[in-house]
Amino acid sequence: MLERIPLEAFRVFDAACRFMNFSRAGRELNITQAAVSHRIKGLEDQLGAPLFTRRGRNLALTAPGERLFQRVRATLEYLEESLEPFRGGAPEIISIAASGSVSHLWLGEHLRAFSIENPSVSVRLLTTDSPSELASETNDLVILYSTGEHPRWDLGLLMKEILVPVASPTYLEARGLAAASLTADEIAGLDLFDYERFNAHWISFRQWFNRIPQPPKRRIVNPRFSFTTYFMAIEAALRGDGIALGSMGLIAQHLQQGKLVAVGRDRVETGFGYYLGMPRYRTLSTEASKLHQRLLATGGQEPLRP
Repeated sequence: MLERIPLEAFRVFDAACRFMNFSRAGRELNITQAAVSHRIKGLEDQLGAPLFTRRGRNLALTAPGERLFQRVRATLEYLEESLEPFRGGAPEIISIAASGSVSHLWLGEHLRAFSIENPSVSVRLLTTDSPSELASETNDLVILYSTGEHPRWDLGLLMKEILVPVASPTYLEARGLAAASLTADEIAGLDLFDYERFNAHWISFRQWFNRIPQPPKRRIVNPRFSFTTYFMAIEAALRGDGIALGSMGLIAQHLQQGKLVAVGRDRVETGFGYYLGMPRYRTLSTEASKLHQRLLATGGQEPLRP
């Protein structure tokens, strides 16, 4: 159907809907009122449905007209936004991709600080746990869960993955627990929060207990809760509901502020980490390079305040 409808008809229809007046729509588009009416009539004929009701000079959208207007307006707004990078004098846009846990727990605050210092630069953050979307070369920068090698990205280490059980002081105090002295057996009997392992290399509590020097003797039961995302498990720990497995670099700010404390003395370094990638076969802009350098310099730390 679309090949039979001039695309200009949708711009005319959009203007007519916004003004509810063919003459004013025509003035915006530099065409006559008769041309607007002709375009609308042609669009109605092609669609086989009335789009407006006309009572003298008053216009109102029909139900089909209202549905079409919502879709046309959304499409035109999307197109306008997509054309922004090609407009002369438009602010530079840096695109960066990261997983949900990295975005929420660490990256978001660093991007905010960078944005305050660089108001002329726009940063577009893609938050996804899809490996293919994270490593897409349409991004300027990426943060990957990796051992440090990738065929298309030059990777620099932000933080090693070091895992330790963590809880809020509120949770520990309510149960009379001394965080540092808890054994693996005691930890295994507490309210554990886990998350779904979408990556075979991710480690949940069961794997963590098996990797420490003295695994618990008691049978490891299923966690009290298993969340769909790692971030939700950390949020539950912050609320004081139980114990989550914390990646120390990602939760460094919460640890430094005392909102979470490490439980027990065991740590597991997985051999993986979070790496900042820049494209191997494309040169970054000056501003993207500045963001790359800033993030590398602050890996695993609290955001630098401007």
